[in-house]
Amino acid sequence: MTAPSASLHRTPRYPHAWAWLLMLSQLLVAAAWWRWGWTLGLPLLLISHAPFWWGTLWPQSALLGPVLNRVSTDDRIVWLTIDDGPSDDTPAVLDALDAHGAKATFFLVGERAARHSERVREILRRGHGIGNHSATHPARWFWALGPMRMRREIAGTQKILTDISGEPPRWFRAVVGMSNPFVHAALKTHGLARVAWSARGFDGVEADPQTVVDRIERNLAPGAIVLLHEGAAHGRNVETISLLLKRLDALGYRTMLPKPL
Repeated sequence: MTAPSASLHRTPRYPHAWAWLLMLSQLLVAAAWWRWGWTLGLPLLLISHAPFWWGTLWPQSALLGPVLNRVSTDDRIVWLTIDDGPSDDTPAVLDALDAHGAKATFFLVGERAARHSERVREILRRGHGIGNHSATHPARWFWALGPMRMRREIAGTQKILTDISGEPPRWFRAVVGMSNPFVHAALKTHGLARVAWSARGFDGVEADPQTVVDRIERNLAPGAIVLLHEGAAHGRNVETISLLLKRLDALGYRTMLPKPL
């Protein structure tokens, strides 16, 4: 099923507001340091930076810009999101979704999409959605990328996916969910809305499907955004997704996709 996206698709309005807040906070810290010395100035300096670290490292934080963590509904529906493709798992994942009449949004890595454009087209042909998940998926350092590299990661993938699909993606997921201050200017430029999640099972690293599904189920609720992966090194993502789909059926949950704007 689909859900209206007008209230879901929120692009950043003031992507540089964080810079003014940071500048103001540091002026206040400098004034306190000059007036009372380092014994007060140093703790204030550390405290003044804490919110920005939290805004960067906590995936659900909206401090630096809007982020969608769940869909507002009382119906037993969930939004399935699948990261890190396309991969060798993609055809089997699509078959599993078809078997349960389920839909998902695939957050794709640009360089992988460029190598496997036929898999991107197959995702779309079967009625699923796609989103931007960076160009190179720098998992260890995405949170620390500077403004120029960040723009390239987002803009490059936007071009690749637009060229393949004919339409620009509307959704973005930060790598490992961490979104630093330079992300939101690029999102505004490309009309992208950032999507996090409310239920995850760590299937990118956890190889046991039942453990993953049990973790996800603990956070299932109407409107949950479920984080899944494909192509993990342990090789059991397809099995995990199939098991989750069976469990969703048993619990009476349906899947949804936000309508395109």
